[in-house]
Amino acid sequence: MGLLLPVFLLVLGLVILIIAGDIMVRGAAALARHWGVPALIVGLTIVAFGTSAPEMVVSVQAVLQGTGELAAGNVIGSNIANVLLALGLPALILAIPTNIAGVGRNSFVCLLATVLFMALAFVSKFTNGSALVMWQGAILFGGIIAYLLWMFSLAKAGAEDPILAEMTEIDEGKDGLPSRMWVELVYVIGGIIGLVVGGALIVNNATTIATAMNVSETIIGLTIVAIGTSLPEIATVVVASYRGHSEVALGNVLGSNVFNTFAVMGAAALAGPVPIESRLYNFDMWVMLISMLALLMFVMTRKPIGRKTGVIFVSAYLVYMLATAFMPGLGQGGI
Repeated sequence: MGLLLPVFLLVLGLVILIIAGDIMVRGAAALARHWGVPALIVGLTIVAFGTSAPEMVVSVQAVLQGTGELAAGNVIGSNIANVLLALGLPALILAIPTNIAGVGRNSFVCLLATVLFMALAFVSKFTNGSALVMWQGAILFGGIIAYLLWMFSLAKAGAEDPILAEMTEIDEGKDGLPSRMWVELVYVIGGIIGLVVGGALIVNNATTIATAMNVSETIIGLTIVAIGTSLPEIATVVVASYRGHSEVALGNVLGSNVFNTFAVMGAAALAGPVPIESRLYNFDMWVMLISMLALLMFVMTRKPIGRKTGVIFVSAYLVYMLATAFMPGLGQGGI
């Protein structure tokens, strides 16, 4: 019974966080459209950042409450889950095409974000006592600003891009957006309150669970919290594949990983030092990088991610989860 309540409250926090993030985005997007803000600007600001709000709230609150290890674990764990699980599961249903316009450039941006994050993390190991600090957070967050400005220029030039299409498809009368201003305000205020409450439930109970299980917050971030905050992406791509639209999976995953690495990790480091445990340097970061390189291989060869690859991706993720759960100290030696 000792862990039952904290686990329940953590899961409840995840549910509140996901619902609140969605409500806030819908309310803010509808409000902006009422004020005459173009769909492109709405997509590249409110929708772009709003969809990453759950991960960002958890990571920033964790840093502010002195449990920054949760932030690094959450970002790395989410990125791994997005590639291996959010692409592996839909590939079991329907092959995922990789020859879609814009996927190549976004894959390289995602790889660049991953390598930059790892480089900054290794710099911190030898200069900041293994913690990302404000200047490194500024570089990462600057990456998402540059990326969105690039997306804006691509949109103005009429370029096809799956991530851009996803961010700008939200419109009035579609996707359940409210149409009355007072309802829009309720959505925004309620969403923000829900994000804060959900984030607090996750961070507080993740710390309680980690203490009770005698593991670090990093492990909880890599497992329970990472899977929980990745659930919207996983659910979206699985449902889309079931309906015969597996092409949305790749854009969704790439966009999520770019925002996780640049925006979420950047915001967390701007809020305060983000400690990075040695196991992340020696194991988890490399799993994240290898997963990204495996995905890039399919994109470069323009081969679809089929059922066999889906089995390999999902199996690899299960092995990774088992290794993390039963060997929490994995990779603690070494570098």
